[in-house]
Amino acid sequence: MNRILQLVLACVVMCVSSAAATDRPNIVFVLTDDQAPTAAGFAGNTQLKTPNMDRLAREGAVLTNSFVATPVCSPSRASLATSRYGSELGIIDWINPRAEPQHGLNPNTVTWMELLQEAGYATGLFGKWHLGTADRFHPTLSGYDEFMGIRSGGCPPKDPVLEIDGHDVKTNGFTVDLVTDHALQFIETHREDPFLVSLHYREPHAAWLPTREEDWEPYKDLDPLLPEPDFPKLDVEKVKQFTREYYASCASVDRNLGRVLETLDRLGLAENTVVVFTSDHGYHNGHHGLWYKGNAHWMLTELPPKQWEHIDRKRRPNLFDQALRVPTVVRWPAAIEPGAVVEQTVSNLDWYPTLLEIAGVELPAEITVRGESIVPLLKGEPVEWDNSLYAEYSMRHGATVDMRAWRTPEWKLMIDFAHEGRRELYHLADDPAESQNLIDSDDPEASRIKQEFETKIRDGLAEIRDPQLVDVWMEEAK
Repeated sequence: MNRILQLVLACVVMCVSSAAATDRPNIVFVLTDDQAPTAAGFAGNTQLKTPNMDRLAREGAVLTNSFVATPVCSPSRASLATSRYGSELGIIDWINPRAEPQHGLNPNTVTWMELLQEAGYATGLFGKWHLGTADRFHPTLSGYDEFMGIRSGGCPPKDPVLEIDGHDVKTNGFTVDLVTDHALQFIETHREDPFLVSLHYREPHAAWLPTREEDWEPYKDLDPLLPEPDFPKLDVEKVKQFTREYYASCASVDRNLGRVLETLDRLGLAENTVVVFTSDHGYHNGHHGLWYKGNAHWMLTELPPKQWEHIDRKRRPNLFDQALRVPTVVRWPAAIEPGAVVEQTVSNLDWYPTLLEIAGVELPAEITVRGESIVPLLKGEPVEWDNSLYAEYSMRHGATVDMRAWRTPEWKLMIDFAHEGRRELYHLADDPAESQNLIDSDDPEASRIKQEFETKIRDGLAEIRDPQLVDVWMEEAK
């Protein structure tokens, strides 16, 4: 009799848990790769047509000051998954699977995906992982029930080899379409359950072509508007050609985002599904005379002379806003007013506590996170908010730099601890394009900011016990 009672009680508990789970919102987290903050219609780009990104912006909230902690793939993705800085995790630059086959995200690190999984969410990752290629770093060990895509940093845009059901499969078709196909199948399968779909596109990462003809057609003859067409010695024709191809790749993402939104509508899931659209970092499309992200290359007809010992002439490591800021939209019908705008400074460190709060999952007390939940901001609630940003990038591929920055809406200071004297100070309030480095200015306000922000940076190094710069913060502690 006691055994029967135990079974009945267990059944009741399971039913209650299941009912509670069905009230939880589904989450579709769309992460693009290398998408500039200016590469979307809703961001003010009149030449790049992104009707589905724009639809999300109309129906949700646009986060105009959304940043990442590190402007390159692997450390940014690690920060997204853990709400920790890449330097804390030993992931400081993009992971090169050939040179670093045993490098990746420690599966003992508790991710928000794992906590959702434990709370009853069906979880799937479709697309790019780039947090370790060895089996011990497999995504299914970090919170995903299902994985389809690439563990490494890249693959061709067409006919790639993708991991499907644990096996490498030579596929036919465009990568952006194939990963979307599997994500949509996952949504169909788990339509009755709370689910998390992480749809991590490799696009618009190079190579951008080929794309489907419908994605390339609007841009193949475009004369792109350049952000700084008069930049000295800019290779205008090369930047324009790259921009055309890049826009076509962005269009392929937008087309597939439309497929996702249509599926949610068709299945009646849109009202109970939170859709996040963002990127792993920003991108230079000729800004500052550069291409790429925090490890940017000069796009000039003549390279500048070598200035720094550990930086090649063609490289321009940076923590410019164009590389740190990302296009970000959140649609949450239950909580967000359509057309809302969030102007506060947020970062990819904030997704961890935010998504747990959205899902009604408590953050365990023993887990350290660096971010804050942005749920009050999304709901338009009055809340005190710290608009400062601490950013880092210890570049190791192509250059050796240890850049750290402190940013507020008014000012930004960058210090490269690997090169004595390599510092940058920008008055963002007057110079949002970061065109005039004021590091040598005698202006009293600039001098005050330099001192104050350097202290903030050194405090940040000590707070996270940055192992890359342990000598710096240990010296401060003496």
